[in-house]
Amino acid sequence: MTGLEIAEKYYGEFGKKMIEDEFPELKSVIAVGLIGGGSECYGYDDDLSKDHDFEPGFTIFLPPEEVVDRKTAFRLERAYAKLPDEFMGLKRNKDVSFDVGRKGVVRAADFFLSKVGNAEGDLSIGDWLKIPEHYLLEATNGKVFSDELGLITDVRKKLAFFPEDVFLKKLAGALSAAEQASFYNYERLLLRGDLAGAQLAVVEYVKHAMHAAFLLDGQYMPYYKWVFRAFIELPTFASLKEDFESLLTTGNSVGEAIEKRSRFRRVNALIGEEIRRRGLSDYEGLHLDSFAQCVNAKIKDPSLRNAHLMSAV
Repeated sequence: MTGLEIAEKYYGEFGKKMIEDEFPELKSVIAVGLIGGGSECYGYDDDLSKDHDFEPGFTIFLPPEEVVDRKTAFRLERAYAKLPDEFMGLKRNKDVSFDVGRKGVVRAADFFLSKVGNAEGDLSIGDWLKIPEHYLLEATNGKVFSDELGLITDVRKKLAFFPEDVFLKKLAGALSAAEQASFYNYERLLLRGDLAGAQLAVVEYVKHAMHAAFLLDGQYMPYYKWVFRAFIELPTFASLKEDFESLLTTGNSVGEAIEKRSRFRRVNALIGEEIRRRGLSDYEGLHLDSFAQCVNAKIKDPSLRNAHLMSAV
């Protein structure tokens, strides 16, 4: 059973009754779930995940103080702390300091402020461009167990994915960055005999090409250590995982470089096919920079369209 399933079961057996019995007046104005940082919020937890910060628990999200005052919030915190210390073979560690909203009681506004800098999820174009994607994912991942008024659900809907123009700018930047690292700089570094530099170019290519894949599949790219774990779940591009792994883990001898070139072409071909399918370009080649120019031209906001191609990278 995953950590997210354990959290929901723990809430169902203990948390829900605690709220109904001790705080019935709050049931309709609070939200309960498990979202944010931590492998369990992504559904990626395994045996290694349990070596730190892994415990049964959930988060109670509160509305502003005029609805639920500090005294009531403190009482709720005390009640949460008194829930069973052990569940399904796991112990709660009450001495660990968690990120805002990971488990326990938190103001919904404080949680979203900590992730995206806006309590209501109302972001400007500039906000969308500068907030690290994994924070947007942490604000929208996991599961909401109860939220009658939409206290956090409504904000999460606003943050579900980038506005179209921002998506296009980020995609254009990712494509251009990937292109610069592959056919252009990778080849030049090989010709100079700089094998370490060539491999750094490969790393840059993989990072940006994978980012383009996440964007095209309408998903935020997670924190780097979860990228490959999340990639296998992409509906369009999961088949490229082997290509990316090979690019990162093989060397740059003559034979290996030839293999890398074929994998660049395979990745670029599939990305290009999806871009054409979406009507973002009719370019038939393999150079991602050409796709980037076409994608950027689709941006409706003139100031964003005219901003540097790499401004969203």
